Amino acid sequence: MQNKDHLPRGIQLLRGFARLNNNLTRFAQKTASMNDLSVPQYIILITIAPQKEMTQKVVGEKTFLPKSTLSQAVDGLVQAGLLYRKQVEENRREMLLSLSNHGEELLSNIHRQEGSIHQVAESAVQSLSEQQFEDFMATLQQMAVFFEDQPTE
Repeated sequence: MQNKDHLPRGIQLLRGFARLNNNLTRFAQKTASMNDLSVPQYIILITIAPQKEMTQKVVGEKTFLPKSTLSQAVDGLVQAGLLYRKQVEENRREMLLSLSNHGEELLSNIHRQEGSIHQVAESAVQSLSEQQFEDFMATLQQMAVFFEDQPTE
């Protein structure tokens, strides 16, 4: 087996991201399960939360969830009273999704919930010095912009 120090930096980066992604996925699954949500439902809620409302099409584009999974998860969230869904005035085929008060309250509770992905992420950040955190965020931002600028077609 090759020593990781001898692997190209790009492969080391991808392996590091894969490891982090696996752990984030594990905690996202745990957080969803602790709150009687499916992972797609949890992803939808945290995607809509910053803007308060978003069309279902945009949610699909941001989450990469297949249309059938997205539709089923939205139906469940509406039935649970966590989301509102209404037709867009200008385009009757498009649905506008927004968090209900119950949905906002649930997310607020999840953010404070012991063992949730939010609490684990906060603990991870607290283990870094202020300089390490600032450097990491700057690097993360630089890499995100680089990847966003790359053509995928």
